[in-house]
Amino acid sequence: MTEQYVLDLQEVDETQVALVGGKGAHLGGLSRIEGIRVPGGFCVTTDAFRRVMAQAPSIDGQLDQLSRLHPDDGEAIRALSARIRRTIEGIAIPGDLVTAITRALAGLGEQAACAVRSSATAEDLPTASFAGQQDTYLNVVGPTAVLQHVSRCWASLFTERAVTYRRRNGIDHRRVHMAVVVQQMVFPHAAGVLFTADPVTGNRKVATVDAGFGLGEALVSGLVNPDVFTVRNGEVVAKTIAAKQRAVHTLPAGGTRDMAIDPRQQEQPALTDAQVVRLVRLGRRIEAHFGRPQDIEWCLADDGFQIVQSRPITTLFPIPETGDQENHVYVSVGHGQMMTDPMKPLGLSVWQLTAMAPMHEAGGRLFVDVTRRLASPASRAGLLDVMGRGDPLIRDALETVLDRGDFVPSLPDAVPGGPPAGGGPAQVETDPAVVAELIERSQMSVAALERDIRTKTGPALFEFLLEAFEEHKRVLGDPLSLQAIMAGMEATWWLNDKLQEWLGEKNAADTLTLSAPDNVTSEMGLALLDVADVIRPRPEVVAFLQGVEYVEDAAFLDELAKLAGGTEARDAIVAYLDRYGMRCVGEIDITRPRWRERPATLVPLILDNVRNFESGAAERRFEQGRQKARKKEQDVLSRLRALPDGGQKADEAKRMIDRVRTFIGYREYPKYGIISRYFVYKQALLEEAERLVRANVLPEKEDIFYLTFQELHDVVRSNQADDRLIQRRKEDFRSYHALTPPRVLTSDGEAVSGAYRRDDVPAGALTGLPVSAGTIEGRARVILDLAEAGLEAGDILVTAYTDPSWTPLFVGIAGLVTEVGGLMTHGAVIAREYGLPAVVGVDRATRLIRDGQRIRVHGTDGYVEILP
Repeated sequence: MTEQYVLDLQEVDETQVALVGGKGAHLGGLSRIEGIRVPGGFCVTTDAFRRVMAQAPSIDGQLDQLSRLHPDDGEAIRALSARIRRTIEGIAIPGDLVTAITRALAGLGEQAACAVRSSATAEDLPTASFAGQQDTYLNVVGPTAVLQHVSRCWASLFTERAVTYRRRNGIDHRRVHMAVVVQQMVFPHAAGVLFTADPVTGNRKVATVDAGFGLGEALVSGLVNPDVFTVRNGEVVAKTIAAKQRAVHTLPAGGTRDMAIDPRQQEQPALTDAQVVRLVRLGRRIEAHFGRPQDIEWCLADDGFQIVQSRPITTLFPIPETGDQENHVYVSVGHGQMMTDPMKPLGLSVWQLTAMAPMHEAGGRLFVDVTRRLASPASRAGLLDVMGRGDPLIRDALETVLDRGDFVPSLPDAVPGGPPAGGGPAQVETDPAVVAELIERSQMSVAALERDIRTKTGPALFEFLLEAFEEHKRVLGDPLSLQAIMAGMEATWWLNDKLQEWLGEKNAADTLTLSAPDNVTSEMGLALLDVADVIRPRPEVVAFLQGVEYVEDAAFLDELAKLAGGTEARDAIVAYLDRYGMRCVGEIDITRPRWRERPATLVPLILDNVRNFESGAAERRFEQGRQKARKKEQDVLSRLRALPDGGQKADEAKRMIDRVRTFIGYREYPKYGIISRYFVYKQALLEEAERLVRANVLPEKEDIFYLTFQELHDVVRSNQADDRLIQRRKEDFRSYHALTPPRVLTSDGEAVSGAYRRDDVPAGALTGLPVSAGTIEGRARVILDLAEAGLEAGDILVTAYTDPSWTPLFVGIAGLVTEVGGLMTHGAVIAREYGLPAVVGVDRATRLIRDGQRIRVHGTDGYVEILP
């Protein structure tokens, strides 16, 4: 292939990122849009960059060194990147390349003022904008200066910030190449940035314009505050005019300088409202061309707007696709399921196929469309009540959308079909036999699944699984099961409401639910204490486990059996895995590695238990909780009897206490049943994946995780897979980690966070939802990865969210703070079971609280104080 060193912008489009970099490709695309003016110019291609780099063999060794440096080693990165830049700037540009650049320059006018701009191949991408990572030089005059600045742009691929950015985003330095854009200089009256979606809220119907006098560099560098205009439906709906004291202007001999603005002009708007609206109209045309919201740099010269850059806004959360133009309100599934990380496509589709409500995917997360329920007054109250009890921030966010009055349509009647949002009244009798029967039903269903799936392979497996998913939903929607769950929750709410009204006591049910029977998740945490009891008296086993690294297979279990006392230790771990090995962090995603697949995940937790507890701790803790609950019950009932109508109140409370203790533990069992079934599905699907690998249909079995269930079914039928689709899905999944899923999302793209709106919290305290009573002070352990716990007795766990897999940690902590959660989510239920003061739904807790800080958790009132 013939190398191309220089291309006119008119010859370039978005498909040529590899040749002209992100900026060049976007500018070429922009220049082709009707009605959009782009300053004329040309690209010095990546072929030219590679040719020049090949003339300095020493760079290879320097890049090797650079790739070995840690991204946080700022000093070493600074020194080495500076050396690489000096090397590149010292390379003489070959003669034929000089000729090509000067010939293109003559087309602009040899002494014309130019902007010389870096355009890297990893820049202005849909998933990483790389904004400001490389250099731009303005008002460069004459061929000699242009050539010198082209060299500087090449070298700027290795600025310290660009090198660090690539390392943090996992991009190989050798895979990124640099093109350079040379354009005619625009001498603007005003310049700035247009966002075609609100970059803060994500609202796609709102555009914002930042504007200042002179060149846009004054805004980018923070030299001045810009005028800010907000535009919706073709009109300016808000504006802030700043006092602009400085502006950057060009100098006659080349270069730029910031200058003072005439005081009479400082508070004049840089644009008129009509100009702002015209600019946004141009922005909408650009957005339509590129197919996604854009961050656009613009200049206003005498004869109108010129566009000097457009890149995708990479921080916006995607919107679920509906195919209609109606308004929709979506609630995050992940915030209810304690799993706000992105899920892989197979995980998303299996959850959708086994869920009780239709779910929409966006950004690797799932959402439920609640628009129709909000639209009908009959279902709205029930929905808001359930959402508010689960997560007050979701309720507030929904009310914020409703308060606007014009977004959610109004329906006269309740939505036909389906139960009301709050579920039906719990008519079930207070009888422990009900729970025993439900557990037995679930166990029998899982056993039948395990038995029947063994003989199924190929397309027949997928037909079988589709039937199994229907059974899955039948078990999940069992009316008796739903009644038992609601009975426990409604009795809890009744006790909290009535005992506060009658006795002035907040959250009394928290103590009354301690060590409730039949809670499979709290039993899981205590059972790991029993495993530690087996291991603690065997020093050789303890020493061996301390040397076990976090590995993906069960090899360490085989090694364990060779040690003195190792067989008993192995048997204890294996028995634990037989009961709980289907669990893991983020377990609603079937693709996540289960404990039985990576048993060494449990080793740090076992060692924490060995270190922090004495033998028999599980039984003692359970019994202590049971006694506390019993004592609390006696105390509450005797105080009630002393009140007017006390006998009747005490009798009602007693009935509700019995009801809570009968049913509240079962709240955790349906999830255990779901995850038990998930593990059976997964094992069968991975066996199919191994067959596909043996048949050379897939390179590795985990590739199935990047296909939906239906796509995988098609691959099994046809023995053909789309490698490019799988690769694209892997890249998408990586990019989704950078997105923060909103609790509530609208079809306009607006992420609505919600607020607590409380005035009973001390200044400086972090507000959340009180879910387990009591106050505790201690060291905060900010933990985002279960394997890195290393807890000491008395520590307070601070994390983003906890699902049942975190329960083994709960036995060793004194309190809990999470960013996500509600009254009846797993962390809250287990915190109450274990008597841990807990506050959940604390926005940005893992960033606002530092690891090791002393904090005080007010579990009764719902706030956290950071102590000096």
